[in-house]
Amino acid sequence: MRKLIPTLTVFAALVAFSVAHAQETLRVAASPVPHAEILEFVKPKLRAQGIDLEVKVFSDYVQPNLAVADKVVDANFFQHQPYLDAFNRDRKTSIVAVPNGLVHVEPFGAYSLKIKRVADLPDGATIAVPTDPSNTGRALVLLQKQGLIKLKDPTQILATTRDIVENPKRLVIRAVDPALLPRALQDVDLALINTNYALEAKLVPTRDALFIEGADSPYANLLAARTDNAGSAALKKLTAALHTPEVKKFIEEKYKGAVVPAF
Repeated sequence: MRKLIPTLTVFAALVAFSVAHAQETLRVAASPVPHAEILEFVKPKLRAQGIDLEVKVFSDYVQPNLAVADKVVDANFFQHQPYLDAFNRDRKTSIVAVPNGLVHVEPFGAYSLKIKRVADLPDGATIAVPTDPSNTGRALVLLQKQGLIKLKDPTQILATTRDIVENPKRLVIRAVDPALLPRALQDVDLALINTNYALEAKLVPTRDALFIEGADSPYANLLAARTDNAGSAALKKLTAALHTPEVKKFIEEKYKGAVVPAF
């Protein structure tokens, strides 16, 4: 019986070691570019802190929030606050921004296969904008800044086409699913495209956009989660990992101005 004591002691030590070094799984839904790429970059840092980061890639703007609400994932990374506010209002969800969870801005841009300059936009031109309310308003505000339309309230981020009070070129505004906007370039004169979808379509915003938001855009992309876990230790570690000089350098070098750090 005495011979078993060393064996049991070693076994207990191994169990204790395994428990101490067990990895906690953190599941985060993300758009493919740049969100998932940024998360993949911080995976090793989190692994060293006991967090096994699982990145679940989604190509639309609805499922990532539903996955959080349904507890399929712990958090998501793809949206800005105006979109999250509109989603919660329309879907009766209560998803919240993770504290200090701002990561980057994707300056919103306008693209065309038919014209090279805004001045060449013909009367009656068709312009495609995203269907979701927050990005529709964002697109209209950007069109106003170019002098193409005038809105009743130029600061209204949820403006709709009903808020256009002047349209000297008689532009036709067409709402298109955000993920389909790059394909819509074949059929419209101008399309205002979210940068993640522009990058997926191999467009280079700083080169290909006819006009683009400045780096002072208020539409910073953030981490979002449920109210019951937004302050979890795992998400605090993820936030800290995303707010490092290494991530800032990664964003600046990989996206060359198409994505701008917001921390």
